[in-house]
Amino acid sequence: QVQLQESGPGLVKPSQTLSLTCTVSGGPITTSKTYWSWIRQPPGKGLEVIGRIKSSGNTDYSPSLKARTSISRDTPKNQFTLQLSSVTPEDTAVYYCARGVYDAGGGYFDEWGQGTQVTVSS
Repeated sequence: QVQLQESGPGLVKPSQTLSLTCTVSGGPITTSKTYWSWIRQPPGKGLEVIGRIKSSGNTDYSPSLKARTSISRDTPKNQFTLQLSSVTPEDTAVYYCARGVYDAGGGYFDEWGQGTQVTVSS
C-alpha cells in the first residue's frame, strides 16, 4: 500500500519561501499513469490544488499560483518537493500531498498524506 508523509517547517516568515517534502513509500513515484500533487486547505476554506508532477516528470501548476510555485522530485529518495515563494499570511493552510491516478473520467486522488500545518507569520 502506498503511503505519503509530508515534512517541513510549520512556521514561515512573510516574503520567504515555503518548502515541503513528501516522502512516498510502497511504490515508486515513477509508476505509470500516476501523478503526485500538492493540495492545501486554508482555514475555513475548501481544498485548493497547487500543482502536480507526473510520473514522466512533467509539471502542471494552478494558474493563480504558477508564478510562485515549483514542484520537483528526487526519484532515488522517492520524494517530491513543493516550493512556494514570496509567501504571505494568505498562504497559511494545511498542506497535503496526494497521489492521483488516471481513469476514464480524467483522474482522482486515491492516497493522501496526513497533512501538515504551515503558518505564515512574522
